[in-house]
Amino acid sequence: MSRLAQTHGLTDVQQEILSTVRDFVDKEIIPVATELEHRDEYPQQIVDGLKELGLFGLMIPEEYGGLGESLLTYALCVEEIARGWMSVSGIINTHFIVAYMLKQHGTQEQKDHFLPRMALGEVRGAFSMSEPALGSDVSAISSKAVKDGDEYVLNGQKMWLTNGGTSTLVAVLTRSDEGHPEGTAPHKSMTTFLVEKEPGFGEVRPGLTIPGKIDKMGYKGVDTTELIMDNLRIPANRVLGGETGRGFYHMMDGVEVGRVNVAARGCGVAQRAFELGVAYAQQRQTFGKVIAKHQAIQFKLAEMATKVEAAHAMMVNAARKKDSGERNDLEAGMAKYLASEYCKEVVEDAFRIHGGYGFSKEYEIERLYREAPMLLIGEGTAEIQKMIIGRRLLEEYRLQG
Repeated sequence: MSRLAQTHGLTDVQQEILSTVRDFVDKEIIPVATELEHRDEYPQQIVDGLKELGLFGLMIPEEYGGLGESLLTYALCVEEIARGWMSVSGIINTHFIVAYMLKQHGTQEQKDHFLPRMALGEVRGAFSMSEPALGSDVSAISSKAVKDGDEYVLNGQKMWLTNGGTSTLVAVLTRSDEGHPEGTAPHKSMTTFLVEKEPGFGEVRPGLTIPGKIDKMGYKGVDTTELIMDNLRIPANRVLGGETGRGFYHMMDGVEVGRVNVAARGCGVAQRAFELGVAYAQQRQTFGKVIAKHQAIQFKLAEMATKVEAAHAMMVNAARKKDSGERNDLEAGMAKYLASEYCKEVVEDAFRIHGGYGFSKEYEIERLYREAPMLLIGEGTAEIQKMIIGRRLLEEYRLQG
């Protein structure tokens, strides 16, 4: 166990779960991650192992067959998994967000139908907000749902759907003006639909097409796709929570815990970059001594370790606040912003320590160097986080009178 990024006050059960996950990462993920990543190959064997560990049901309540663990436990597991290979944490994250949204907002029938199978990993979740013409501006969504008897007809194109091919349940956010008068605020006329589909690419159910994988700079292995709805018919009982117009709030609640998850990913990748940097610095020799004895390298290691420690502390604080039932959008935004920025910086310093070898695909740091940028934009860009943080600070520190 590393000296950095320790979490105090964990129960024996939490420590046992984390120890099991870390062993799995060290034995089953790190040895194969770079090879699979270079081939952009879906890590089926790793995913099967995570199923056996019960990680797909980590936060699903015990009454539905899950482990009923906290957001903190989940985030610490994600940190460990991302330390091995960030793409694997992405495979779990969207599943976790959909399960969380169902647990918090689903009807009893929806919970009973989906959560037990999600806990086993038999139903795999993905969620879809973004569209080709918009990024963080969720209010500009143009995908539309129109009521037709006991069904809704959905049309539109969605973008950046993690697990788009492998998932069997997608939470899709669309505009739904039904029951909402002209001039209703955009965020009050959106609805989340629970869309069931077959895994794979092409037409995965009538009216629903997943064209194929988007080729990316990093974050490989996991499938990122578009989603096209062409008169897709969804029964009314698959409106999340059974009520239209609540979709924006459902998604923002999911993204809030998702931001803690992205912070945890940043912490994990930064930890791995530090491990690689500090190990290489003690092996590589220049001017008659290992480079770790050069003050310039020691300064880098000091800065890297401090950033790893600070990011971990903020991530843990954000998770604990959510677990306590308090509002945590400020803390989640801060944690996501700091962890993703520090991750990029720690990875770059580890890359510099490796010198020319950092540019070689033979070395693991090359993969981390391509993975880190995704965290700067996933679950809201750094600029969006700063907007959220700034607005919340002005709420907290509003001048009186």
